[in-house]
Amino acid sequence: MSAYWPSLFGGMLLGLSAVALLLLDGRIAGISGIVGRLLGGVQIPLNAAFVIGLLSGPPLYMLAFGSFPAVTIATSGTLVVVAGLAVGIGTRMSSGCTSGHGILGLARFSKRSFAATVTFLLAGVAVATLMEFLR
Repeated sequence: MSAYWPSLFGGMLLGLSAVALLLLDGRIAGISGIVGRLLGGVQIPLNAAFVIGLLSGPPLYMLAFGSFPAVTIATSGTLVVVAGLAVGIGTRMSSGCTSGHGILGLARFSKRSFAATVTFLLAGVAVATLMEFLR
């Protein structure tokens, strides 16, 4: 059970930050939108604070638990870059990412977020199945 505590606390902090941004600024905590606005020069202090908070997660995790979690990436760097670009294109096409649609959109019973989240999940299952088949 103790192996799940870091994920549980991380999820709780993510939810807390999303709710705080919604209550304090009236905005959805979609990471792709926040990064897009930051790069576009819009509301730089607020967007920069949110991104800095995200980037400070791993160092804070190490301070709390003594080491970084073991992560193994069992594919090529090229495939990781292609996957990242595909995710970026998908977030623009769906007007949001998994954090905006999946966390706050579903909590607000947004039909668009429900459709987007179902599409994210189905696409992930399809790609994972295809990649396993191509091995």
